Amino acid sequence: MPFRLPLNFLCVLLTLALANCQPSSPANAPTVLLQPTRPYTTQNVVLVVIDGVRYSESWGDTTLANIPNMGRVLAPQGVFHPQFYNKGVTLTNPGHVALTTGHYQRLSNNGSDEPDYPSVFHYYRQHTGAPATSAWVITSKDKLEILARTKSKEPAANFAPAVDAGINGLGSGYRDDSTTLRIAQQIFRQHKPRLALINLRGPDSEAHAGNWDGYLRAIRETDQMVHTLWQWLQRQPHYQNTTTLLVTNDHGRHLGKRYDEHGDNCEGCRHISLLVLGPDVHKGKLATTPRSQVDVAATIAELLGVPVPKRDGEPMLELFK
Repeated sequence: MPFRLPLNFLCVLLTLALANCQPSSPANAPTVLLQPTRPYTTQNVVLVVIDGVRYSESWGDTTLANIPNMGRVLAPQGVFHPQFYNKGVTLTNPGHVALTTGHYQRLSNNGSDEPDYPSVFHYYRQHTGAPATSAWVITSKDKLEILARTKSKEPAANFAPAVDAGINGLGSGYRDDSTTLRIAQQIFRQHKPRLALINLRGPDSEAHAGNWDGYLRAIRETDQMVHTLWQWLQRQPHYQNTTTLLVTNDHGRHLGKRYDEHGDNCEGCRHISLLVLGPDVHKGKLATTPRSQVDVAATIAELLGVPVPKRDGEPMLELFK
């Protein structure tokens, strides 16, 4: 008679076997680090996020009427990316969180939720041991103060960047972009940060108000601000020829006459832009590899020589010489 194991014993063995075949939980999985591939001339990185600009009113307009400085003066000095997208939630806070953490997260847009993961600002400070004043979040919108925070229990969470948001922090209200640019220059003079984010809210605010002329005017104003900032940085000994500037958006806007809102999967909300200037980038090139917001954090870490955990993105090495 063939030998047979008791049925209950077979059930136990099967249960154990299935358990051993299950993948480990994310909490127990080893962290995969993205390591910098080589040294760069870049010593400083500035990320400018122009809030809520639809591609059709900026780079998608072949006349470049609303972005003459970026389109005609700055683009020949760097790399422009025509296939750059928000592939997460097309709102302000989620878009900024994707840019800074390399992770698409669904979170509240009013500043009540914090990012799940530390940002590249946190990892920069943790890796270098630099003080908080070496990394800054400078934003016209007060609700973006959350970019300096995180829910994470990782050690990097203890290395928050400095922040100057809105009139006086979360809950204080928005301020003018001209004030934000002035404060950013003051911070650069006083603290000489190696890493900074600047949020300019003008186009988004004017569009939400249903002011089409104001929306276009705000795009032109932020275009001038980016040009002014880049020229100013190149006159500062600390930043001259050692700074990479990335200019992008958090989201676009609905197509057609629904320009006053955003937040869905339409092409108008998802298609944004990326312009990169600096000593390590190709000059006057168009990038051809489709990319999205989550690749920005990994690219900043690559430039600054900072290892970061692998999230949703990867360094855009094709931008560099």
